[in-house]
Amino acid sequence: MAKIRRKKQSERDRPKDEFEQRIVDLARVTRVMAGGKRMRFRACVVVGDKKGKVGAAISKGHDVAGAVNKAVKKAKKNLITVPLVNGTIPHEVNLKYSSAQILLKPARKGRGLIAGGAVRSVLELAGVPNIVAKMKGSRNKINNVGAVMEALKSLRTKESIERTKSS
Repeated sequence: MAKIRRKKQSERDRPKDEFEQRIVDLARVTRVMAGGKRMRFRACVVVGDKKGKVGAAISKGHDVAGAVNKAVKKAKKNLITVPLVNGTIPHEVNLKYSSAQILLKPARKGRGLIAGGAVRSVLELAGVPNIVAKMKGSRNKINNVGAVMEALKSLRTKESIERTKSS
């Protein structure tokens, strides 16, 4: 007879997390001290609910799990809402962040998510179904994630522009 596995009490009571997370970059970093080298791990994590909310953060820890958990906690505190109009972004954005330059263009329905690498993971977790993105100037994943986040923060809808004009 097959054995039925029961969930533990803690598994049942814990609420299901609504955010998906993705590790964009994981690196072993060292700091030189008087006694030798101190090793730590650096994690760059993106979290999102695929419904318009996305956040990103970098954190360090003594082990990989610790670094990732700290980064996820930080990313959840830095969530932004992405304005979507007809399944895409409201307007084109060309932005420079550090050495990374990003171009985000709205796309017609059915075109899909056209982006690569770190940019793709941020836009997927943000829940943008149709968009064209191009990174220029940098291959650094952390700078690219920062550039996309800044570009998404700079997006404005017609309603938000009218609200700022009227007040």
